[in-house]
Parts: sequence; C-alpha cells; structure tokens
Amino acid sequence: MRELTVTEVMFVGGGRKGCSSGSGKNNYGGVSDTGSLGQDLIQIYEGLVAATSHIIERVASAFE
Repeated sequence: MRELTVTEVMFVGGGRKGCSSGSGKNNYGGVSDTGSLGQDLIQIYEGLVAATSHIIERVASAFE
C-alpha cells in the first residue's frame, strides 16, 4: 500500500486548495456548533411531545 499524493488527498477530501488551520471546522451531520447540540435536541424532543399531546387531545375530543 502506498501513501497518497497531495493531489489525491484533495480529491478524496473534497478540497480544492487544501485546508488551512482557520478554514477547517468539525461538522457532525450538519452541526458545526456542538456546544448547543444538547439544548437543540431537548427542544426538538419537547416539540415532538407537544405535537403528540395535541394530536391525542384532538382525537380524544373527536370521540366526545
């Protein structure tokens, strides 16, 4: 197995000119600000709970 050349690394990495220290960011599934990821997930969960509760109330009131 051989080492990749700089050009091959750019093709594999999807870069055009390479990556400098300031241009590289971690990106986890579209999330680049991982510090707020936990709060975002909690808000999504609470929104789903509220939507589910609303649907249950609407269905229950339809049978009254």
